Amino acid sequence: MKIQGINGAAGIAIGKAFVLPSWEWDLPDQKMDSVDLAQEFERLYEGIRTSKDEIEYIKNEFKEVVGPEESSIFDAHLAILEDPVFMNEIRGIIERQYKAAEVAVKEAIDHFVTMFDLLEDEYMKERAIDIKDVGNRLLKHLLGAPEITLPSDTQPYILVAKELSPSQLAHLNPSYVLGIVTLIGGKTSHSAIMARALGIPLVSGLEASLGMPVETGDMLVVDGDNGLVFTDPDRKTIERYTMLRNKEIQKKEQLQVLATVDAVTKDGAVLKLASNISSVKELDLALKHGAKGVGLFRTEFLYMDRATFPGEQEQYEVYRLVAEKTAGQPVVIRTLDIGGDKELDYFELPEEDNPFLGYRAIRISLDRKDLFKTQLTAILRASAAGNVKIMYPMISSVEELQQANEILREAMADLDERGLAYDANIQVGIMIEVPAAVMIADLLAEEADFFSIGTNDLVQYVLAVDRMNEHIAHMYHPYHPAVLRMLRATVDAAHTAGIDVSVCGEMAGDERSIPLWLELGIRHLSMSPQSLLRVKHRVLNTTAAAAKEEARKCFTLKMSSEIEQRLQIFNDSSGSPDDQSGSNAS
Repeated sequence: MKIQGINGAAGIAIGKAFVLPSWEWDLPDQKMDSVDLAQEFERLYEGIRTSKDEIEYIKNEFKEVVGPEESSIFDAHLAILEDPVFMNEIRGIIERQYKAAEVAVKEAIDHFVTMFDLLEDEYMKERAIDIKDVGNRLLKHLLGAPEITLPSDTQPYILVAKELSPSQLAHLNPSYVLGIVTLIGGKTSHSAIMARALGIPLVSGLEASLGMPVETGDMLVVDGDNGLVFTDPDRKTIERYTMLRNKEIQKKEQLQVLATVDAVTKDGAVLKLASNISSVKELDLALKHGAKGVGLFRTEFLYMDRATFPGEQEQYEVYRLVAEKTAGQPVVIRTLDIGGDKELDYFELPEEDNPFLGYRAIRISLDRKDLFKTQLTAILRASAAGNVKIMYPMISSVEELQQANEILREAMADLDERGLAYDANIQVGIMIEVPAAVMIADLLAEEADFFSIGTNDLVQYVLAVDRMNEHIAHMYHPYHPAVLRMLRATVDAAHTAGIDVSVCGEMAGDERSIPLWLELGIRHLSMSPQSLLRVKHRVLNTTAAAAKEEARKCFTLKMSSEIEQRLQIFNDSSGSPDDQSGSNAS
């Protein structure tokens, strides 16, 4: 049986299921004597202290495996145990209703989880899992219940659960877990983030179609790339996915030899392939794959899964570490880009009918000058340690760019007063991701040191298509003629002004786009670490002259489907990882 879910973490897993029992508590709703209240409060506080100690231990243990960014998920768990609203709810139930501490905790969990589940915001729904995780940990200590343990002395297995909390995932041994299947959760859940960090394939969101007919020992195939799960797969399905998994392993091994090779076409055109990162761990992977620096550091991930805004020193240490690790290669740090589909638990954004057109990115930074200046100061300090550049997101007017630069100058003046070093000639660029920026690109180029085209937002704004909307996602066409014209207009303005232009959206990591970049004269691309070697292989097996000719034909076509088809055919003719001829690998 084939079931469609959500692709939470890429990869293929084939093996037998281990079904994780759900935490279910059946607690008697009995009243207490008023004289016992003090004892119940003491039990509650002791449970909180023990839970905090346990979470701190798990956090430090997990940090050794995936690094400080991903392990900071547990800071959010600690914050829940200190949250006055959550704690007041528990204390109120004990004090006013004379209920035992464990009953009060269970009712508070149910109240907040129900409230979160009623929200339409998918991110907030997934935070309900964190409430349950923390609450169940507290309940476990109040009841003296044992931890649900995972098998560690058996053959590797595919873990199946209704939901998987970060605490449970932190205890996993990746050597034994082939893949993960959860009934609820999505791409932004903490479990998905951690599974990607651990390199474990994960498919989630199967509650409606799967229920829980899977039992421990059942055979499963998990396709994390496409969000598919096969229950009781037949021999042909197992053979097909075994072959795909083996090819995937073989392809990775073959491509890895290209990590130290420059991305140069057969006729000598050079492309610089940098990486998009959101953490130091991603940077390590990018450098392993031969990235020429960082073309986009998504700093918003430093602000997520915590209780307060990160301070100057904390940000500086992360930015400095990235600058040092890249050893002189460029590091483009994008300032805070929240709003739209990215929210912070501790920073309340206004309810908006169209959040992607609302209070987000540079608009928030210019409105919250204190937060913006703190971040700019941290970036400036890090610039003394390497080739750091600053980039503003979602610029749509010259006024916004000038206002941002004025705050940057204030941050520089403050550092001068403090006697702290920074690069006084630091380059400052902007994201080109709204049509307004394209239409005034010539004016913006007079104020900016470089452009970086964010194709993800640019495509959706140009076409007025929300690609996360299942009803119209099929209309999201990166190769729409209007998008190609926007790309050309941006590049022409940049080249006329003599400034650099790069691409850092998903199109940069799509090897079919290589002819477009060669024809447009774009030589700097930034993509996910996983895309670097694949794109480099295509470059090495491409002739620039032929690619440019193909691109020129694409710019004359009227339909997205025609353009995409031509680029796909050209890409298919450029060789595969199995054919290393002409790859310049020597």
